[in-house]
Amino acid sequence: MVHKPRRAGVAGSKKNSVEVLLAENVEHLGAQGDIVRVKPGYARNYLLPHGYATVATDENKLAVEKHRQRLLELEKKRVKGIKQLADSVSKHSVTLEANASPDGQLYGSIVGKDISDSLKASGFAIEPDMIKLEGPLKELGMYTISLKLHEKVSSDVKVWVVPTTTN
Repeated sequence: MVHKPRRAGVAGSKKNSVEVLLAENVEHLGAQGDIVRVKPGYARNYLLPHGYATVATDENKLAVEKHRQRLLELEKKRVKGIKQLADSVSKHSVTLEANASPDGQLYGSIVGKDISDSLKASGFAIEPDMIKLEGPLKELGMYTISLKLHEKVSSDVKVWVVPTTTN
């Protein structure tokens, strides 16, 4: 009787599944750093050779946890800076000049990019997509505009739309 050599398995496998640590985001499976259970063949033939995952050893799990902690600390610092920006921009007001009819209707409109450009000129790093307008501003007046600086940080800024002065 001839015995076939056993094929090398994946470490950490149990007959029906194996635990792997994702090195990259894999659609329908998980995000980078997640530990997931997959079929041994999927891990052996696709995830591991293409570099999408690595075997979930204790050392790898520990390294990923340390990396997550560092990312959390960096995110906390980033959010703190964004909160300071939100606080300072909320104390600021923007004055925009526009051509308007005698009854206060603008001949054009004020959009998020106009407000963003004015804030950038004042030293605030506010991108147009952070400005939440319900529509373009089409009349003279004072508006309170919402800013979404981060998923956890919002603020408001006062925008004055005044008629263009002609000399």
